[in-house]
Amino acid sequence: MRSTLIDAGPLIALFDKSDKYHLKAIHFIKEYQGQLWTTWPVITEASHMLDFSVSAQINLLEWIKRGGLQLFQLDTDHLYRIIALSKKFSDVPMDLADASLVAASEALKINEIASIDSDFYIYRDIRNKYLNNVFI
Repeated sequence: MRSTLIDAGPLIALFDKSDKYHLKAIHFIKEYQGQLWTTWPVITEASHMLDFSVSAQINLLEWIKRGGLQLFQLDTDHLYRIIALSKKFSDVPMDLADASLVAASEALKINEIASIDSDFYIYRDIRNKYLNNVFI
């Protein structure tokens, strides 16, 4: 089964009707065939950006609960990799959510990401490969 990571941008757009990527996010979710994965730092970021509406925040969490995506569980070992990535890409800079997605990509062996951020054209994983952005 195809697996793809999803960043906060498309998640925010999915639940914010005023977001310029809203329709694209809806289309992406409807057409996507496979399993979407993300991390708690991404959900935290998306929820924070949806703070204009408690209803939108709850809708995001309910969608996840219904199986809209899977959550990769970060543990202490992943912190070492997140720190190393944050140092390596400190000139970009790489935030916690982005570093957690790269760490998840390595652990799950996922090569695709859905993101509105151009930073994923810079970040490389432990195999020195870029994640293929399937959203933009």
